[in-house]
Amino acid sequence: MSDDLDLTITHHVQGQGGIYTAELPGEDAKGTLEWEPREEGVRVATHTIVPPAIGGRGVAARLVDRLVADARRLGFKIMPQCSYVAAKFDENPDWADLRA
Repeated sequence: MSDDLDLTITHHVQGQGGIYTAELPGEDAKGTLEWEPREEGVRVATHTIVPPAIGGRGVAARLVDRLVADARRLGFKIMPQCSYVAAKFDENPDWADLRA
């Protein structure tokens, strides 16, 4: 993953849950990470999608990083239902305190 990736990630409330959207300058395709609420203080990461047009640039990893940063800042836990998010949690044992 490139740390100098020019990427903008925004978070939007969608129904009871939300969606993180990653946009790269000059690209129409957008990466997304969707979540749904579970019980109080737990968000279920349901889907991470990065279209092939912007794949291979670390977009999905940056989306998960943003979710984790928000969990630390806002005090919620993450249930990684999405296989990609689960794999990132397995790769980052320092996130164990955030796993629901």
